[in-house]
Amino acid sequence: MKSFENVLPKLVLAPGFVLGFAFIYGLMIWNGVLSMTNSRMLPNYDEFVGLAQYANLWDMDRWYVALRNLGIFSVLYVGGSMLLGMVLAIFLDQKVRAEGVLRTIYLYPMALSFIVTGTAWKWILNPSLGLEKLMHDLGWSRFSFDWLVQSDTAIYCVVIAGIWQSAGFAMALFLAGLRGIDDSIIKAAQIDGASLPRIYWRIILPILRPVVFSTILVLSHLSIKAFDLVMALTAGGPGFASDVPATFMFTMSFTRGQIGLGAASATMMLATVAAIVVPYLYSELRSKPHER
Repeated sequence: MKSFENVLPKLVLAPGFVLGFAFIYGLMIWNGVLSMTNSRMLPNYDEFVGLAQYANLWDMDRWYVALRNLGIFSVLYVGGSMLLGMVLAIFLDQKVRAEGVLRTIYLYPMALSFIVTGTAWKWILNPSLGLEKLMHDLGWSRFSFDWLVQSDTAIYCVVIAGIWQSAGFAMALFLAGLRGIDDSIIKAAQIDGASLPRIYWRIILPILRPVVFSTILVLSHLSIKAFDLVMALTAGGPGFASDVPATFMFTMSFTRGQIGLGAASATMMLATVAAIVVPYLYSELRSKPHER
């Protein structure tokens, strides 16, 4: 009876584990197989072409545009969200009045989907509907903000919308970390004559290093697979000026009927995510034996 009680939890969890393993890792393997075929509208396993799809991928100018946009978006999105989130967390950590209301306001964008965020910011940044028209109606006829329709600035509109949505998430993580720090550390530093900015820069931030790394990991993961925000806000346009790898993969696979090429781009995205996640997991697992 006792042995059955020990086995029962494993039996209950086994179906979910098997299905999760099959749908996650099985589909990854399937995608890798497709990337080595000449599949177009439908999978075609009769024509294996090896790494030819990857060679075609790296010969396309559009792929390089998508990678450049991903670099711009990732750096500004992750950095901007963390900077704004840290500022908001430090502000709320000063025990301000109506902290609960302010925290709710800052976190509210995270409750929205990227589709809603992208659609809302598309209206706001549309020169004929949003901010520019509002300023013209108020008498500022020379005011111009047409980033959304310019090929060299459209990706920055995606950055603005992304930071607006994710800054509250970064704030919540940083605020939780700040609330976990003993107040006696700050008081001791103040007695020694350290200013508040210096205390946060030299003492608090080093203590929050695990929170910083975790925030970078999550936001980097979101930036690499950014799709719905870009599609709702710019649809990869004008032209393909704001394409990112996720929208590139979707276009090639389901619009242009080049599944093999789309699978190759998806595999490159997977490799990028793995390059970020695996070293972090390795460092975490490696540190566990030392902590014991």
